[in-house]
Amino acid sequence: MDHPIVGITDRDWEATPPAVRALVTQLISQLETLSARVAQLEEQKGRSSRNSSKPPSSDGSGFKPPTKEKSKGTGRKRGGQDGHPGASRNLLPTEQCADVIPHFPTTCRGCGEALSGEDPEPHRHQVVDIPKIEPFVIEHQLHRLLCPHCQTTTRAALPAGVESGGFGPQLSALVGLLGGAYHLSHRKVRSLLDQVLGVEISTGAITAIRCRLSESLASLVEEAAEAIRHEQVAHLDETGGPIGNADGNNPERKRGWLWVMVTPTLAVFQLALSRSAEVAKQLLGEAFAGIVITDRYGAYSWLPLHRRQMCWAHIKRDFTAIAERSGVNAQMGKRLLELERQLFHQWHRWREGQISREDLQAITTPILQAIETTLREVSDLGFIKGEKTPWATTVRTCRQILKVAPALWTFLDHPDVEPTNNAAERALRPAVIHRKLSYGVQSQRGALCQSRLLTVTTTLQQQGRDVMAFLVEAWEANRTGQPAPSLLPQHD
Repeated sequence: MDHPIVGITDRDWEATPPAVRALVTQLISQLETLSARVAQLEEQKGRSSRNSSKPPSSDGSGFKPPTKEKSKGTGRKRGGQDGHPGASRNLLPTEQCADVIPHFPTTCRGCGEALSGEDPEPHRHQVVDIPKIEPFVIEHQLHRLLCPHCQTTTRAALPAGVESGGFGPQLSALVGLLGGAYHLSHRKVRSLLDQVLGVEISTGAITAIRCRLSESLASLVEEAAEAIRHEQVAHLDETGGPIGNADGNNPERKRGWLWVMVTPTLAVFQLALSRSAEVAKQLLGEAFAGIVITDRYGAYSWLPLHRRQMCWAHIKRDFTAIAERSGVNAQMGKRLLELERQLFHQWHRWREGQISREDLQAITTPILQAIETTLREVSDLGFIKGEKTPWATTVRTCRQILKVAPALWTFLDHPDVEPTNNAAERALRPAVIHRKLSYGVQSQRGALCQSRLLTVTTTLQQQGRDVMAFLVEAWEANRTGQPAPSLLPQHD
């Protein structure tokens, strides 16, 4: 019979008392279980943003990513290089300066002789400062008068065009800008307005301003959401976004999720109490017929593979995790990472104009075939059902990637498709910072307000437009009943 100890003959094993054999078999089984558990725990401990879906902020201060190899032959130091033109502050035209003060030397620095005259091109030194900022307050006195005939009192009404609230469009837009583009919490906005502008405002008033601003942005955000659903290519991603129960709409205290859909000129956000496929379908809409760039998360599995591009940044993390395991795992992982490096080397060459699109497809064909072959090789080796070893994890990962293999290469057939989902992740990064600073929103109304502000500020920044001026215009349009400005790209 087979025995579990290397170096022991079958005869010696048969001669071993049954009780001892049973004990040895049991101890070996426990050792294998514990070894697998230790390997699993070591892998969990070693997880970081480079080998898993963990964000870089979770790596901790002690985490040190592997050093990148310096480009061979350059020997360049960090910073500006010799011969670099450099950059300096642009000076204002002299006529635009608040004051111009000429200075003349009185004596020669060489011999001490008295000097006179004027330099036609003097050296210009400008000092930039800001005046003391004080709030601009207009008081409207509404008199109440008594009718001598019927003794009824009548108070004057505000003239048309006067802001009915306590804060004007410029201040209100600034509140929205600070909370949206600069992701400040209500308390920090209040503190900044008090210390810098001398405006005393409560957090409740800030909430009211943001909600009113949200209402003014509603129609134009809907317009942007409808427009983005007709784009040919879009990035889609999601991250945690806490939503409280201050309004009673989240009694189960579900975790909130912030979703984003991004194109080169538009970014639409939505805060929801779900990370399900239904939210993804709602964002994309029934009319969307383009290609979606995502990670391998199951909420996108309903999309046809020919209309998907898997994010290769996530795939690379999977390959890195495999390579950092021991034994055959490391061998297979390093092979996959090397093939990934070759693939992206060629893609970068195409993007920089060094090779044609046809050359890119021809050169990468054997690379993608080698990647799929390696994935199948790992998958075919398999593992024992129920096994939780690092190898079993590797096999599962490779099988999951193989299921979506056609979506790995979409970017090779469509030049306008990026191979990574970095655009969506970059769009979410400011929202993640805001979440860490303010601990999320406390109601569904706050979630809607936050989504709209993120949509507007991110989209305008992508288009290089003035966010502050846009928010003022939207506020004024809502107040006067005029058409709201559009988030769609402006064409001259």
